[in-house]
Amino acid sequence: MTPEQLNAWRIIPRILMFAMIGMTYRTVEWFMGLPDPNPEQAALVSVMTGALTGAFGLFLGKKE
Repeated sequence: MTPEQLNAWRIIPRILMFAMIGMTYRTVEWFMGLPDPNPEQAALVSVMTGALTGAFGLFLGKKE
């Protein structure tokens, strides 16, 4: 396997996207389980979902 093949398969970006999706899912799951969430916790979830949206858009928009 050559580095060019690894780059063509985009393994590392896919692993990172799956990790980010998992972290965002766990954060939202944690937030929904809170009995009385405060604004700081809501801001954390908002930042996580916004970062996932931006990263996913960049991941899908990359042309190679």
